[in-house]
Amino acid sequence: NRSSDLCRAVSEETTVSSESSEGNPYRSLRDIEKAAAADGDHRETNLALFEDEMHRRPKISTLLSSLARYDPAPASNTDEGPKKNKATKMGTLMGVYLPTIQNILGVILFLRMTWIVGMAGVLQAFFIVVICCTCTLLTAISMSAIATNGVVPAGGAYFMISRSLGPEFGGAVGLLFYLGTTFAGAMYILGAVELLVTYVAPGMRFTDGLFNNMRVYGTVILILLALIVFIGVKYVNYFATVCLAAVLISIFAIYIGIFVVGHGQQSEKYCVYDGVAVKYDDVIAARNDSAIAAAALHQNGSHYPNETVPPTYSFCNEAELGLYILHNNPEDHYHDYVDSSGKFLPGYENKTKSRRSVPGLGNTDFSANSKSRYLRKGQAFQDDDKAPIEPLVIADITSSFAILLAIFFPSVTGIMAGSNRSGDLEDAQKSIPRGTIGAIITTTTIYLTCVLFFGATVDGPMLRDKFGESIGGKLVVGELAWPSRWVIYIGAFLSTIGAGLQSLTGAPRLLQAIARDNLIPILGVFAKGNARGEPTTALFLTVFIAEVGVLIASLDLVAPIITMFFLMCYGFVNLACTVQSLLKTPNWRPRFRYYHWVLSLIGVCLCVVLMFVSSWYYALAAIIIAIIVYKYIEYRGAEKEWGDGLRGLALQAARYSLLRLEEGPPHTKNWRPQMLILAKLDEEYKPVNPRMLSFSHQLKAGKGLTIGAFVLESEAVNCFGE
Repeated sequence: NRSSDLCRAVSEETTVSSESSEGNPYRSLRDIEKAAAADGDHRETNLALFEDEMHRRPKISTLLSSLARYDPAPASNTDEGPKKNKATKMGTLMGVYLPTIQNILGVILFLRMTWIVGMAGVLQAFFIVVICCTCTLLTAISMSAIATNGVVPAGGAYFMISRSLGPEFGGAVGLLFYLGTTFAGAMYILGAVELLVTYVAPGMRFTDGLFNNMRVYGTVILILLALIVFIGVKYVNYFATVCLAAVLISIFAIYIGIFVVGHGQQSEKYCVYDGVAVKYDDVIAARNDSAIAAAALHQNGSHYPNETVPPTYSFCNEAELGLYILHNNPEDHYHDYVDSSGKFLPGYENKTKSRRSVPGLGNTDFSANSKSRYLRKGQAFQDDDKAPIEPLVIADITSSFAILLAIFFPSVTGIMAGSNRSGDLEDAQKSIPRGTIGAIITTTTIYLTCVLFFGATVDGPMLRDKFGESIGGKLVVGELAWPSRWVIYIGAFLSTIGAGLQSLTGAPRLLQAIARDNLIPILGVFAKGNARGEPTTALFLTVFIAEVGVLIASLDLVAPIITMFFLMCYGFVNLACTVQSLLKTPNWRPRFRYYHWVLSLIGVCLCVVLMFVSSWYYALAAIIIAIIVYKYIEYRGAEKEWGDGLRGLALQAARYSLLRLEEGPPHTKNWRPQMLILAKLDEEYKPVNPRMLSFSHQLKAGKGLTIGAFVLESEAVNCFGE
């Protein structure tokens, strides 16, 4: 018949072309069959009816085996030398585990971890770490299920969400993920500047305050990092290895110092007044002020003729420091410490003490460090009745459980590093779950042990000294390191620079992936790249947005913004896994088996709770941005159809509703008109009488159901597409 002749012609053409193509799977099929026949293989004798066709068309089993062995690379002659080796694929360790650890560990661990433990206490700080790491672990489980269901190309989380929940959600959350990654780059740069001008080289400051220094030096570092990314990504990859080694060495130095400092290696002393650290510069000023020193000696009942400080004078004398406090504060504080005769009130002398900044294991009041000591901005004491005293270390921002949670959460992000490079992995479906979950468990262990060890080795007032003002502007965690604080300085600086480079490299590619999907037409200009394919235009926008974060000039203010964006992204990754698991679509077959929709749903709820607990107004702002982008994509009409889970969910809901209607006749109160329209179409497949549709719409008042039937007159073969 006609179809048989057509198939016979196609098979003949395919056979001829296969004989002339060296890389075709159909080659040498006749030789294979002849060899089988020569060996006495008569298993196919019952197919004699198709013997004529089998000489021209390959057998199914032979075809499938040939397709499995198909090599798309062109064949080369042996005379041309050996073939070039393919690019080496990475395994779990180098491809996922170590890059994820590098993305997770960073600036918060070195610059804010001790302060978080001091303010929240060991117990609440431990809970902050547990709840944040639980959120990322649940997200990693959901991500592993999605990533092992297929290849995840450039875009990472954006690709997962858009292909699972549809273009509207994908575009909205993808844009938020891009903003979060960009602001993360700004946070790393601010951390590098804070480390540089506060601890490494304080002489670089050109103003007394920290904000203007952060803005100027942050802008300079941002431009330098952008130039490195612009020149070539390969330099970023080379530098990433150095940064990872520096981070690991710094962490080992901290762990060694935990058992060494205080037991053989003594840390610096500092002054404490009534449980609050005293600024180092004011202690030195009190010692150098001869008049105050002489007055202090007089208060102690002694006399020094030259009115100068003796060489053996103590580092932190309570009378000396107390008079200096009175001397440098308003007169209304005078009577808080001195009676009418000018003598100190009873018990005042015991409020000023000299302590070791890091007493070491077994020498620290762990129970006292376990309690929270939250302060409002400008406070030095928890007691509201006590006025702040200038020489003491005063809180620069208001602290609470929610604020510390928002500041810490960016230190557990970066779990998408493995899924973003699935194309470079030897076995992505095995490496991504193992490497990502293993990295999260490793970093969680590091954070939890650091919380416990910091509370057990560092003195309480020193933990609450965010910038190390009581020890001469030194990094608190640096005092715990062995053999020198410079190990931490170098490691932390390289870590922040490397993380900033990674953010400036990944964010433009994410924006380019969103632009290439053409979900948001206004972003179409960022879809193009340069001659090397690098997203140069997207890099310019990324640098501009990162500059906005640098101008904020505060690590503690940028971190909550990043927390909102990443929590929104992680929440939708969990939601995508939940929807796909409940729908059980035919294409949902992840190789990673240790997931469940209940865990993903818990991850969704946890992300939402953390968003509003951290900062309800930031959470509302992030949700409003997502809604605006969602409605914009919906209004423009999303042209992409990826078979997402939400449309599948709508189909399941419609099917369930239709089946429910079959349970009995509809009640008269639920009746809606159902109309059938028979209409003709013109040559452009438009109704000849469009007013008939308008008339039907008016008859049913916008309710009910209208079914349109149209007849196409043509040959079925010619108008198959229509």
